[in-house]
Amino acid sequence: MKITVDIDDELLRQAMELGRSTGRPLRELIEQGLRTVLEPGNARSGYRLPDLSFGSQGSPDPLEKYSWQELRDIIYGCGDPR
Repeated sequence: MKITVDIDDELLRQAMELGRSTGRPLRELIEQGLRTVLEPGNARSGYRLPDLSFGSQGSPDPLEKYSWQELRDIIYGCGDPR
């Protein structure tokens, strides 16, 4: 099947260079790349951030008493506004 796709110029240049150096046609490189991505088990799993929660669940939020502007001032070193 024939299809037209837009490929980043630098990526295409690198692929063509690899094809020349290995004696493989661009079509073969593209098919290999697609097969690699589509193989079961190669799907990227979403990255999960570690839980670095502070305090215990249900405890009062110590930041709740501050407005957004006050928190920004504290973060950027303008001191505790209270």
